[in-house]
Amino acid sequence: MTAAKSFLEARDLLLRHRTDYDRAYREFAWPVLGEFNWALDYFDAMARGNDAPALWILDDPASEGLKLSFAQMSERSSRVANFLREQGVGRGDRLLLMLPNRVELWDVMLAAMKLGAIVLPATTQLSPDDVRDRVQIGGAQVVVVDSAECGKFDAIDPAVKRIAVGTAPSGWTAFAAAYQASPDFKPDAPTRASDPFLLYFTSGTTSKPKLVEHTHESYPVGHLSTMYWIGLQPGDVHWNISSPGWAKHAWSCFFAPWNAGACVFVYNFARFVPKETLDLLVRCNVTTLCAPPTVWRMLVQEPLASYAVKLREIVGAGEPLNPEIIERVKHAWNITIRDGYGQTETTCQIGNPPGQPVVPGSMGRALPGYRVELVDADDHPVTEGEIALPLEGRPLGLMTGYANNPNATANAMRNGFYHTSDVALRRDDGYFVYVGRSDDVFKSSDYRLSPFELESVLIEHEAIGEAAVVPSADPLRLSVPKAFVTVRHGYEPSAELARAVFAFSRDKLAPYKRIRRLQFSDLPKTISGKIRRVELRRREMERPAEPARLPDEYWEEDFPDLK
Repeated sequence: MTAAKSFLEARDLLLRHRTDYDRAYREFAWPVLGEFNWALDYFDAMARGNDAPALWILDDPASEGLKLSFAQMSERSSRVANFLREQGVGRGDRLLLMLPNRVELWDVMLAAMKLGAIVLPATTQLSPDDVRDRVQIGGAQVVVVDSAECGKFDAIDPAVKRIAVGTAPSGWTAFAAAYQASPDFKPDAPTRASDPFLLYFTSGTTSKPKLVEHTHESYPVGHLSTMYWIGLQPGDVHWNISSPGWAKHAWSCFFAPWNAGACVFVYNFARFVPKETLDLLVRCNVTTLCAPPTVWRMLVQEPLASYAVKLREIVGAGEPLNPEIIERVKHAWNITIRDGYGQTETTCQIGNPPGQPVVPGSMGRALPGYRVELVDADDHPVTEGEIALPLEGRPLGLMTGYANNPNATANAMRNGFYHTSDVALRRDDGYFVYVGRSDDVFKSSDYRLSPFELESVLIEHEAIGEAAVVPSADPLRLSVPKAFVTVRHGYEPSAELARAVFAFSRDKLAPYKRIRRLQFSDLPKTISGKIRRVELRRREMERPAEPARLPDEYWEEDFPDLK
């Protein structure tokens, strides 16, 4: 049996038993792949003569936007692959990709896969310092960048090949020439399914970001579990509200829908407007929707029942959803928002697939292809503990490791388990309930933030002696970064200093990382002198509603003149 056929048989089993969880979980097995290139062996074969819509991008809610078929995407990506080859990009070369939701992003992803190049996705929200670090740490030899972001790359190594999508500045190659290249692409060699394909940066508690390495099978094929969780079917119009550069974009704007033969739908809003989103759901006949809890909290402010949506499946991811929101959506549309759980390091591990009872507050059960254990600090089985994946019978959707950090890989893969650093409890019926992180990394909206990274920036300010960042509850974003800081000798806490620190944060950090709240305070410490963030987190969790500001506390919105 060919690798492609093995993949299709595994995919088709999940499609057949879309609502029969017990049978799907019992009968599914990851395909055994030796040589396999998802873009060449699956996508191009599926796309041949296939005029069904594959990608639909709207920039204007009143327009029809750009709609391209699977056949068109196959041809476009082959042209781009030939173009990149002409620019010197080859098998194993590292390509940093920084594009917003425009068609070239999908073209380059497919093209790089065909070439055997390795993609380092990057969000356009990165600062110039972030960009320089990622190019260096990731070892990027070529960058493909939206022309609006090219200025952020001025300080990178001149030897790095620069390709601009849009108007190319001096020293950059114009990407537009790619579509004049030949549509006939011939690979230079077979691709091993275990070859690296994606490197994602993830926040941690160390000084350098880690690089999560995925292969030609771990994400392309591994996302069969994500396809199953969402409940995607051929012909669906699937909208995943997610920003490029993050793993969730690859999850649900690329692999999961195209594994099912569904159309990826994208709307590029200047700012999120709930009514506009709901109007588009109706007008464009979107059938499946994935959105983070921040979006759902905004959508339920609208009269949902007055929108005649065609939605069949809706899911939320990023953090647990409030039961009240789930109930309000169900009352309006008679559809239940289903939770799921996974990481950059994996595909969807745990979820509530279609047709199954949804237990309030639970993120579901282990998905087909995943065995999930809960372990204590000594890696013994418990009913409440760290989520861990046994490495015996390793799930295909698990990363190979952290590309630049063998010690972190060894720690994560210790004692026969992959350790997620997330804590859950298992109910008697097999459903998992998320408890929280076992380390200090937290989420704001749908972004994972590392306190260490934010603190390292804050203490660069001349007035800041020490800093500790923890999540502070926020009704819209779930939580926002709050910094407890001490000041250096010669400085005094004041509104003027707080404003200066907020301005410094805005200048140094990407928008999603900015400090939103600040409190001048002594920092609780252990006997050995380590800051006790757990105490600061508890203070924030237990703070009363009044007063709105604690002594020496300031919020970013207290300074509306900040630029």
